[in-house]
Amino acid sequence: MGLDALHNLLLNQPLVVLFALIATGLLLGSVKVKGINLGSSGVLFTALLAGHLGYSIPAGVGTLGLVLFVYCVGIGAGDRFFASLVREGTALAKLAVLIVVLGAATTWIGATLLDIPTGLATGIFAGALTSTPALAAATEGMAMTAQSGADAVSIGYGIAYPFGVIGVVLFVQVLPRILKIDVDAITDKPESQCGNRVENVLVEVTNPNLYGQRISESGITNFNACQICRIYSGGSLVPLQYDNAFEENQILLLVGRSCELQIAIDLIGHRSDRKLPRDIENERQSLVVTSTAFIGQKLGDLAPLRHYGVVVTRITRLGLTFVPNANTVIERHDHLTCVGRADDLKKFSSAVGHRSSAIDATDLLSLSVGLTLGIILGLLPFGLPGGTPITLGLAGGPLFVALILGHFGKIGPIVGFIPRQTRMLLQELGLVFFLANAGVRGGGALVSTLQEHGFVLFGLGICVSVLPLIVAWPIATKHFKMNPLQALGGICGGMTSTPALGAITDKTDSQTPVISYVSAYPVALIFMIIISKLLIKLLG
Repeated sequence: MGLDALHNLLLNQPLVVLFALIATGLLLGSVKVKGINLGSSGVLFTALLAGHLGYSIPAGVGTLGLVLFVYCVGIGAGDRFFASLVREGTALAKLAVLIVVLGAATTWIGATLLDIPTGLATGIFAGALTSTPALAAATEGMAMTAQSGADAVSIGYGIAYPFGVIGVVLFVQVLPRILKIDVDAITDKPESQCGNRVENVLVEVTNPNLYGQRISESGITNFNACQICRIYSGGSLVPLQYDNAFEENQILLLVGRSCELQIAIDLIGHRSDRKLPRDIENERQSLVVTSTAFIGQKLGDLAPLRHYGVVVTRITRLGLTFVPNANTVIERHDHLTCVGRADDLKKFSSAVGHRSSAIDATDLLSLSVGLTLGIILGLLPFGLPGGTPITLGLAGGPLFVALILGHFGKIGPIVGFIPRQTRMLLQELGLVFFLANAGVRGGGALVSTLQEHGFVLFGLGICVSVLPLIVAWPIATKHFKMNPLQALGGICGGMTSTPALGAITDKTDSQTPVISYVSAYPVALIFMIIISKLLIKLLG
């Protein structure tokens, strides 16, 4: 089959084009240059090219993708969005809002001075801040107005997105060098190189100052990322109990990252020559937190070992796993990896509100009802008396319902929890459907848009990416009194830049940037969606 024949075949097979675009786009997105890749956004670029060449995809795919994507985003962010606004992450939440507002202000000023159309400007805003949810909201927001230019949003996003990704990565790498900040020294660890992965280590107790002290009250858990969870007894490792005390030549199992482990090992004694028994996986369970009595509480105040006989060795949050300490705050839908006896695990499971189905089962009825309510809410007009009624649209309605369900976990029979694996699959599927549709629609006007506005669009994209970073850094460090790692992690969250977070964690073993990121990210995500629609009003 020749190229012309294949071209003619694809023109008449929109469904084939759709999945071919997704496949080629994901392949493009997987290509890494200096550790940076486009990810799912690669679909947008292949779709822009396909649209320019005249291809089409099935009608309605973009709308389906939009509602699936924003609903899953809301479910994932809901349980932390409101918490980030009212608890210890307040400063990070404010930093995230500041970054988004600065990006929007730069976009508004630049678009006004340079006479850039509304659709292009809002797309540049979303791309410069690497926010596909903002792209979705802006595309749908433009479609709801009387203005033309909804297709231009994806063009603006495609122009600014590379600068948004690369700019933040370079910023977090270059700034510490310019300011001569040793980020690794901030972690208060030994000068020797340490690994960043979580390890299990057997330690022999030889410090006589510890003999007779309760292990649970020894202060070992105050180390940044280290937990004692088992004792070697009778040829096997048994879960630690509250009344267990240090004994001479006792063998303990420590869980943590290597740097913190070494500090604890030096305090307790020395590494044991014994090999880890194969039963290390026994008497361990992953529990999902839904109980309001646990949400927002510090792990040290909850004292799970004293009250329930279990040790929390790891916490997985927003896909990131870390070893907690006494000051770690428990969030809704945290996945706690717990070690304890079967009866104690059962008791603790009941206390945290764990449901076995929450780990790997999806309530399709709740998902369908939630989407239905979100779509209906998005279509309903509302407004002040005498004013022009407005609607939340297909981006705002499902997002609002999902945030509420994600926050409360369950309202009546409707469950607001989707297991991470399922949620990420639905979110990714919705995203690539939406990007394919947006790209194909915008591709037809790609060349004419670039010819009309030229390099001005690229300049605005760079400004929107860079100016919030420059302003946010001194405010974070001077006004909010954050240390450099907190500020860098918060800025990555405010820019919704996971690649930049990876660049930081490659340079330090501290978990501070990760924790700051997960506090700022949900707030930035939601505010970008809100402000992208406000930009349309301001520029329109």
